[in-house]
Amino acid sequence: MKADDEVRTVAVAGVDFGWGSSGKISAVLSALHGRRDPGLRFVGLASGLGRPVLAGQPVERWFDLPDGELEAAVAEVVRAERVRAALVVLDGRLAKALGSCGVPVVFVDSLPFLWTDGDRDDLPLDADVYCAQRCVELPPECAGVLADVRRLRWVDAVIATGTAAGRLASARPPRRALVNLGGLRAPQLDDWSGYPRIVLPAALEALAAYGVGEVHVAGNLPARLAGQLVDSCPAPVTTTVGALAHDEFLDRLGACDVLLTSPGLTTLLEAGRLGVPTVCLPPQNLSQIFNGRFHSRALGTDVRVAWPKTVFAEDDALALRSEGEGRALDVIYGGIAGAAEQSRRETTTAVRQDVLEVLGRLETEPGVDWGALTTAVGTGGAAQVADALVELLGAAGPVH
Repeated sequence: MKADDEVRTVAVAGVDFGWGSSGKISAVLSALHGRRDPGLRFVGLASGLGRPVLAGQPVERWFDLPDGELEAAVAEVVRAERVRAALVVLDGRLAKALGSCGVPVVFVDSLPFLWTDGDRDDLPLDADVYCAQRCVELPPECAGVLADVRRLRWVDAVIATGTAAGRLASARPPRRALVNLGGLRAPQLDDWSGYPRIVLPAALEALAAYGVGEVHVAGNLPARLAGQLVDSCPAPVTTTVGALAHDEFLDRLGACDVLLTSPGLTTLLEAGRLGVPTVCLPPQNLSQIFNGRFHSRALGTDVRVAWPKTVFAEDDALALRSEGEGRALDVIYGGIAGAAEQSRRETTTAVRQDVLEVLGRLETEPGVDWGALTTAVGTGGAAQVADALVELLGAAGPVH
């Protein structure tokens, strides 16, 4: 065991938006866990939303950070906790603040296909190691941004590893389903409840009509709201709700017959590793439009449920991203909020019908390789990011 003065403290943080970044932190910490040098301790910064996902990981304590005076607050934590390095997923502002305090940063960018010149100011292009997750396609407008990253390192999908199920599509109807709604609480949204109020009843009604008998509703959805929505609509006979820690989510995912999920990339990749048939619910944000398209393209069959054009048209939102992600999000969030307020029942009915159609397609198109997207980008990213962190710390050997 190292002496106290040799213990190296690593700060970890993920963008406070959905649970994908916390899932990636969990995967990296798990990759570190079995290595031999016991000289690491972990403290967490911000990431209030994702802390439950990391409940099983050795994060010693968490520090809330203010919206203003971020650099001063970070500097105080760095000084008090003697932070030697940091692992930051997607939170460019926090990565920059840590770098300004002299902390070496491994930055994980799971959405390199998203950025344009309008996003440059939000990205830590001079991070000590900038780990960009491989993607099936890199639009040309992203290439110029990534070309200016000083120390770019491409990595595989940053997901939990283990034995993959390798399932092919089954000809029998699913009996157990998992519904996952992540990424709900975007910082720009005053009211993020419009999406689940439309989409969760649509998913549950479709599953009930399809004859699914058991479903669990997971994600960063408050149990009270989830319960109200379940009670308000026809749902499968056994319907449970509740957030799941990362390991619990993976266990539940591996045991289900079908996953219905808002198309967060980490969830799609984890489902692909386990070979779980997956239906992409309508996208909540710009990155989820790309994720759903990449997923269907890799599978060779379209398993996406798109919004009715009365909510918003995906191509219109994509066309606006040249002005920065925020401009496109205005269209997406505005369309969802408007539908939730003015035409919720009609929109829910339309989404329900599309979910039913995709569920039916799962039976008529056997032989789909549900791991195709994950195979395309690889699964070794968590270990590769862990290696980058160890290198930054100047470790002579492996660490846990």
